[in-house]
Amino acid sequence: MPPSSPASTAAVARAEMLIRKPVDEVFEAIVNPEITSRYWFTASSGRLEEGAQVRWEWDMVDASVEATVKAIDKDRRVLVEWLADGEPTPIEWLFSARADDTTYVTVTNLGFQGDDDQIVRQAIDSTEGFTLMLCGLKTLLEHGIELHLSADRHPD
Repeated sequence: MPPSSPASTAAVARAEMLIRKPVDEVFEAIVNPEITSRYWFTASSGRLEEGAQVRWEWDMVDASVEATVKAIDKDRRVLVEWLADGEPTPIEWLFSARADDTTYVTVTNLGFQGDDDQIVRQAIDSTEGFTLMLCGLKTLLEHGIELHLSADRHPD
């Protein structure tokens, strides 16, 4: 069997979660760094607005990333692009308002580059990270508890 090329593997990282809050509250918790820094990153250079470039920081791991906001559709969609292993990759949050005043959030990250092993590693890391992010968001919005998941995922 010939080795596969990067183009032959299309990996998609996806995390999804029902959050028992109205869509406007959930959307605001993604775009407003005063809220997002309570459950995901430790600091941000600004609010997510279409065309903006923001810097997100995770002090616990001495890491940061520049994200460019490609699209915002209030209460429905946020699309940003950041560098993953030196390559631009899109991240999309979709917000589905439900009749019972809850919100279903889907986060998708794709565009991973490298050989098959690198692509799989990036997709797994992304899925893990966005799952923790959604769990932190859910707990904060539904119960007012800050779980510090990012810090506890990297305690050293």
